[in-house]
Amino acid sequence: MNSIEEYLDYLFPEPKCELNYNSDYELLIAIMLSAQSTDKRVNMVTPIIFDKYPTLKDLKEAKLEDLEAIIRPVGSYRKKSLYTKEIARRLVDEFDGVVPTDREVLESFPGIGRKTINVFLSEFYNYPAIAVDTHVERVSKRLKLATLKDDVLKVEKKLMKKFDKELWSKRHLQLVLFGRYYCKAVKPECETCRLKEICRDYKIIQKKKNRS
Repeated sequence: MNSIEEYLDYLFPEPKCELNYNSDYELLIAIMLSAQSTDKRVNMVTPIIFDKYPTLKDLKEAKLEDLEAIIRPVGSYRKKSLYTKEIARRLVDEFDGVVPTDREVLESFPGIGRKTINVFLSEFYNYPAIAVDTHVERVSKRLKLATLKDDVLKVEKKLMKKFDKELWSKRHLQLVLFGRYYCKAVKPECETCRLKEICRDYKIIQKKKNRS
C-alpha cells in the first residue's frame, strides 16, 4: 500500500478535478454528462449550455431539441438532455436553486447515481468520498486493491478500508488521473510504471505485446 500511495503522490501531488464549473448545479450536471464520455468532451459542451442558459430557470425552460443539439457530442444526448432539463426543473421548483447534499434526495434526481454523488460531494464540499468510475475500477483491480469479481460498490468499500479517510477524496482523484493518463485500458504505460511488479495484468499485457 505504501508504494502505491507514494507513487500516486509522486505523479499527482495536488490532483484536481478536470471538469470545469462555476456553481454547484454546473458541477452536478457536468458530472452527469460525463457518464460514458470524457471530461474533455464535457468541457467543450458545458460552456455552450451555461452561456446560452445562464440561469437554472433558463435551463428548465430550454427547448429539448436545442439542448440535444448542444449535448450530442458527449453521447446519449437524448437521455442526457432530458436529465439536464429535469435536474434544472427540480432545483428551481423544489430546492430554491441549491443542489441538496442529502444522498437519498440526490439519488432521486435523473441520471444521478452513487458515483456522481460521491464526485459531487467530494469536489464541491470536500466531503470524504471515493467515487469508482471505470478508471478507478480498472486500476484497483490491476493493483490488487480489489478482486476481478468485485462490483463497483465492493471496490469502493475496499478502497475506503485501505486508505485513510482524510485522504479519500485525494486518492480518488489520483486513481482517476492515473487510470486516465498512465494505467490506460488500451496501451497502458507499463514500462515506466513503478508499480508494474505488483500489477495483476502486467505479465499478461507483456505476453500480448510479444505475440504481436
